Amino acid sequence: EVQLVQSGGGMAQDGGSLTLSCTGVGFTFEDLSLGWFRQAPGKEREAVSCISQGVGPSYYSDSVKGRFHIARHNAKNTVYLQMDSLKPEDTAVYYCAASVICGSWYVATPGKYWGLGTHVTVSS
Repeated sequence: EVQLVQSGGGMAQDGGSLTLSCTGVGFTFEDLSLGWFRQAPGKEREAVSCISQGVGPSYYSDSVKGRFHIARHNAKNTVYLQMDSLKPEDTAVYYCAASVICGSWYVATPGKYWGLGTHVTVSS
């Protein structure tokens, strides 16, 4: 059974940092591209970052570019999202997804597999 288990997140102040982790179980992790999405209350889901299979390139939405960093550790079946210089508008539920397609202008297509989500709240 394929599972994506998320950890991290929580609360931070404006300008602070948080790290999200997502560990995959039940599939060959390095074969799949992985993405991070978020959904704020009352807003549509947004793709924020994507990293291609293996040690492939990464992509970011304009809203997080220069502040967030995606990385994958294939031996640990884990993908990370390091979030720095957080802003109140980063407040959302963050989801990791596997079997996405990464792209420079759309960032990531919706994945075949999804984590359950983790809350990130940034206070001003």
